[in-house]
Amino acid sequence: MRIATYNVNSITARLPRLLAWLESSGTDVLCIQETKCTAEQFPAETLREAGYESAVNATGRWNGVALLSRVGLADVVTGLPGGPEYDGVQEPRAISATCGPLRLWSVYVPNGREVEHEHYAYKLRWLEALRKAVAADAAGGLPFAVLGDFNVAPTDEDVWDPALFEGATHVTPAERAALAALEAEGLSEVHPRPLKYDRAYTFWDYRELRFPKNKGMRIDLTFGNAPFTAAVKDSYVDREERKGKGASDHAPVVVDLDL
Repeated sequence: MRIATYNVNSITARLPRLLAWLESSGTDVLCIQETKCTAEQFPAETLREAGYESAVNATGRWNGVALLSRVGLADVVTGLPGGPEYDGVQEPRAISATCGPLRLWSVYVPNGREVEHEHYAYKLRWLEALRKAVAADAAGGLPFAVLGDFNVAPTDEDVWDPALFEGATHVTPAERAALAALEAEGLSEVHPRPLKYDRAYTFWDYRELRFPKNKGMRIDLTFGNAPFTAAVKDSYVDREERKGKGASDHAPVVVDLDL
């Protein structure tokens, strides 16, 4: 069984590439982030024609998450239970469902903007709410994982130049401690292998030729419980999908399971 997580940076802009990638990769379940559309605009019918059911949490603007599955989609929970609000609303940053033999969450963690910004405090509250929300699934007997764009680089090895990020979001001790707290609920990170170079980055800014120079970050992550990680056969960053015209600024992260 093959699952993946992918920040598409607008599903409408990326749809032809996404459909081609789903077909060529043979992905069974895909966690999507940053749909940048409303639920009504989400191309569910087109994806259904390609063999995928959809569960969507999207209201437009810059957020939005989804799950695509060709192995079943049940017990959908839209949103983050107990999650904090920002500007008076709970943003569409989480969705979970049972997909065949798995229980999965697709999450898009707030960016944080700057350490002094309210969005950073919101990010830490959001991560704490995520920890609480996944605890029961993490402790269960069903293979379970949380996948998505966490907007946190777990270690200094996960950014191309740690010195440039000093004092910035994505690398602060508090953000990394939040990931450690998530793992303490019974989850372990699945580390992907790179298809090129020695570091498995998942995001490269469009600016300053950062992708061809491999100046990236690893912020798209997978955390699974023991039944999930025991089934992992392989994981890799599909760097090839970041190439070419019309690509997202993220690459898909693929996890192969013996299920």
